Amino acid sequence: DREEIVKALSTLLADTSVLYSKTHGFHWNVTGKMFNTLHLMFEDHYTLLWESLDEIAERIRALGFMAPFGAKALADISTIRESIEIPVDIDMVRELVSDHEAVAKTARNALLFADKANDQPTADLLTQRLQFHEKTAWMLRSILQ
Repeated sequence: DREEIVKALSTLLADTSVLYSKTHGFHWNVTGKMFNTLHLMFEDHYTLLWESLDEIAERIRALGFMAPFGAKALADISTIRESIEIPVDIDMVRELVSDHEAVAKTARNALLFADKANDQPTADLLTQRLQFHEKTAWMLRSILQ
């Protein structure tokens, strides 16, 4: 059971890492009429993503496995992709909505393994991550309406 959980947590770690990097890059490069709003929002988001990376990696270690690291290794197992170009502000929002929804799906999938194994600490961590990504996707979607 632990191997399945760790594999799912490793994907979550990779997704979170790629999303952190993308959000931070968008924070640096956003322009346009929504600059101030998005610049501040992206900063809040990437700060929370950064903090969660350590929590996820430490849970993998607590389960007795090594946590994957390095940009290439994490990008290779992530379900989301890095941005190649810098999109305009509204396209940044669209891309982040899609990415947060994808990471929520990754967390929900990992939660199935944690529940099956009655691994409450992992389930708690995943519930918190799921709440963050669903709320963030909702907030970003609201900008698009």
